[in-house]
Amino acid sequence: MNFAALFMKGLRMANLQVKGIDDDFYEELKRLASSENRSVSQQVLTILRSYLAKGPAVDEAKTPAEVLLGLAGSWEDERSAEEIAGGLRAARRRSTKLDQGL
Repeated sequence: MNFAALFMKGLRMANLQVKGIDDDFYEELKRLASSENRSVSQQVLTILRSYLAKGPAVDEAKTPAEVLLGLAGSWEDERSAEEIAGGLRAARRRSTKLDQGL
């Protein structure tokens, strides 16, 4: 095998075919690729590389709902639920924005 053949062998890359892409999704991908002066293939590779570079942190990231649920019960208050609710009701102010009309 000559040098050129060895060199070309080292440049072989796998191909990936993705089936079943929604037309709207593909059009959005094309627009994004175009806005960044890339082909669709280059854009997909860029997105995949970026995602994979983040590693486990992506999987470990909590959703806002998970963060909120984690806070549930994490505070302490000597007042009863009724006292807390009463305090919230008493602190409410009536909005007058719509009194003047739209």
